[in-house]
Amino acid sequence: MASYSMAEIVSLTGIKAHTLRKWETRYDFIIPKRTNTNIRYYSDEQLRKLLNINILIRNGNRISKIDKMTNTEINDKVASILLDSNQSDEINALIISMIELDELAFDQTINRIIKNKGLLTTVTDFIYPFLNQIGILWTTHKAMPAQEHFISNLIRQKIFAAIEKLPLAKEEAPKILLFLLEDEDHEIGLLLANYIARELGWRVYYLGSKVPIENIEKVINITKPQLLLSLFILIRPSWVNNKIEILKNITQVPIVISGSQSNFTDNINSKQIKYFKSPTEMVDFLTESIKKIK
Repeated sequence: MASYSMAEIVSLTGIKAHTLRKWETRYDFIIPKRTNTNIRYYSDEQLRKLLNINILIRNGNRISKIDKMTNTEINDKVASILLDSNQSDEINALIISMIELDELAFDQTINRIIKNKGLLTTVTDFIYPFLNQIGILWTTHKAMPAQEHFISNLIRQKIFAAIEKLPLAKEEAPKILLFLLEDEDHEIGLLLANYIARELGWRVYYLGSKVPIENIEKVINITKPQLLLSLFILIRPSWVNNKIEILKNITQVPIVISGSQSNFTDNINSKQIKYFKSPTEMVDFLTESIKKIK
């Protein structure tokens, strides 16, 4: 069983710290445990309940009424709400499926979102924010490793299945090279970019993770792409800046990058380098770029 600090609970649920403290003094539904030094921490079960409570509050239920509900009543009401829910509620549902290691609940939630929103919107507006919120994208480890591996593998399966359903790009389609450099093995963000680029009509050369930088120049010479895309997840600014400079020196091809913001300066964007903070920015950029190249 994992445990969560108050800061992690705030980040995962969106409930403010002062609200949690107020509830603790007024109600009995959430009483955090404390360390020997009197620091609050919360269990998986408490995190799940807080996520459900947040869904109920966002949908018009008063906390005083929720306090009188049983866990079964809370779960049933949340299940009813999720049949016609918003983005935040669905992301909370995904977090709960991760905490409980519940593949069926995860699959039902994802399939429901895809049915209502379509796959591309599901990727950009739900899966990506979900991964960012739980810390998998930028390795902040807000969930325990087993939970992260469980949900990461399920999402990989979904993305691979989605990619398989896409038609192959035409021979004359603009080409994009996707890769992670040495020591970078958090591949989900790159897989999402792979799906997005293919969905938009790019011809994708996907190298995956831990690619030696000396190999990139050779692959560029063979494939002659119009665009490179890489992510820098681990926080190590000097290493990242060094690798970006090497990439700029080995090719004149435009380079799209993303990752932990701590790795980049505010003026990272240049004629050759384009930094994006979100998948929506990337979708817009790739959409406009493919139009210009065609």
